[in-house]
Amino acid sequence: MKKTPLFQTHIDAGAKMGEYAGYEMPLFYPLGVKQEHLHTRAQVGLFDISHMLHIEVEGIDAAQLISRLCPYDASTQKLGEAKYTFLLKEDAGIIDDLIVTRLDDARFLIVANAGCADKDLAHIQDTAKDFTAAVLPLARGFLAVQGPQAEAALTDAGFDVAQMTFMSGTEPKADWFVSRTGYTGEDGFEIAAPVAEIEALAAKLLSDARVEWIGLAARDSLRLEAGLSLYGQDLSEDITPHEAGLIWAIPKDLREGGAYIGAEALAAKIKEGRKRMRIGLLADGRPVRAGTPLVSADAVEIGTVTSGGFGPTIDGPMALGLVNVADADAPMFALLRGKSIPMTRVKPPFTPHNYKR
Repeated sequence: MKKTPLFQTHIDAGAKMGEYAGYEMPLFYPLGVKQEHLHTRAQVGLFDISHMLHIEVEGIDAAQLISRLCPYDASTQKLGEAKYTFLLKEDAGIIDDLIVTRLDDARFLIVANAGCADKDLAHIQDTAKDFTAAVLPLARGFLAVQGPQAEAALTDAGFDVAQMTFMSGTEPKADWFVSRTGYTGEDGFEIAAPVAEIEALAAKLLSDARVEWIGLAARDSLRLEAGLSLYGQDLSEDITPHEAGLIWAIPKDLREGGAYIGAEALAAKIKEGRKRMRIGLLADGRPVRAGTPLVSADAVEIGTVTSGGFGPTIDGPMALGLVNVADADAPMFALLRGKSIPMTRVKPPFTPHNYKR
């Protein structure tokens, strides 16, 4: 398995390690999953996300290339603006979900999921053959600093972030990148730094009593409470943005067509009307996990749980499901080891977002 630059740091911190996206990653620390989750909601959680892929796109056609790859017009993107978007197949299935930040007139940074790194890079490089733009994967350390006191902790650590708002990014110095983004629903930042400097950065942040290491288990419960989709579970190549409840990320004028890959298919599917949709669910009793069938009152399968677990903040089980549109408002149950668990449809997020707009 691959290791991030902070592997030994996690071992020294007493982390329980496990495999994720081909990397040996910290699952949890001695604090424990529930307390890590609650600490992030109350103070500051520090996450190693160095497994994620950073790709710089630079050249006179950089904006045109991004606009071909993703369903938005990158030429209108402001400097320092970060966009949540997708790579789509020709049939409008989601190759990956991304954040793309405009760093300069002819330079963009793509941050992609670790599990999709190889296929994303190949797809971007192949598409770039028709454009005057260089595609450069970057070797970096990457940290997420999340929680209501994240801004204060970073300010005390010497970062000038108080004026940044949600979905913005900047380069404080050469080969560093800071964005006000995250995957927890809390206010927070993601910081990329050279591999040789990431360990010192982590140590500096952890010297603040408000900051604790947080593992992947709590990261998952935090993102699920926030109603955020996880690629490989809630999103995949056979799910469109429309079905995933993410059509808001595509400008209205581009839902009827455009220059991006998958535009024609997406427009046709939107016109036809979706047959499946993502919904939020609360379970009556025990948590239900991804892959659990969802059935109607007469035991007919109508969908599946795509993500599920226990939410420490809401003190109960929660889930995201992909279900038939025709059955989305009817009574439904999760079929768990032969037992029917009543499920109540709710609108995500399960706990409010706390982004700084």
